[in-house]
Amino acid sequence: MQTYLDTTSPDTMSKTPSKAHPWHGISPGEDAPDVITAFIEIVPTDTVKYEIDKESGYLTIDRPQQYSNIIPALYGFVPRTYCGDGIAQLASERSGREITEGDGDPLDICVLTEREITHGDILLKAIPIGGFRLIDKGEADDKIIAVLKGDAMYGHFRELAELPEGVVKRLRHYFLTYKNLPGEPTIMELATIYGREEACEVIRTSMEDYKQLEL
Repeated sequence: MQTYLDTTSPDTMSKTPSKAHPWHGISPGEDAPDVITAFIEIVPTDTVKYEIDKESGYLTIDRPQQYSNIIPALYGFVPRTYCGDGIAQLASERSGREITEGDGDPLDICVLTEREITHGDILLKAIPIGGFRLIDKGEADDKIIAVLKGDAMYGHFRELAELPEGVVKRLRHYFLTYKNLPGEPTIMELATIYGREEACEVIRTSMEDYKQLEL
């Protein structure tokens, strides 16, 4: 098994300045899933879609944004999570559909904040309040919705249903359309929307899926 540096350990921090791999080398947090560490890849001002390079841990350009869709929140993933068999099984049980696979990536997360954060490649503390159970070409592709811990505008929300309706509609519209191309069929399907309790279950399941990975 390949190993990755964990800079969250005080012993490790004292021995080396090396950067931890954002997916493998950073803890999701001692209080996960109630409060989680998120690695942010994209912010609303980005005109290209960045994503983590799984091998090196550096951000890479996935593609330029082709159309006017703008991510309406900070977007990234939860370290040491994986959307695998457990996530697929949970999605099948909760949606009533046959979903045999997760999307094979770490668990995606959107973090709401009133503050303008100008770039990705950062860590933050977030409080999950719900999620969208999306299906991407037959694969489970959950999106956890969270708020930035301590945020003056969003930090007090604890349930997705408490958010202003316009915020939820904007998030839903983005995820249902951001992969669409003119003249081609819709790729993303929204199976269910869920609240904080189920979001925490999804996070725990993805953490268990990660433990089964052969890295």
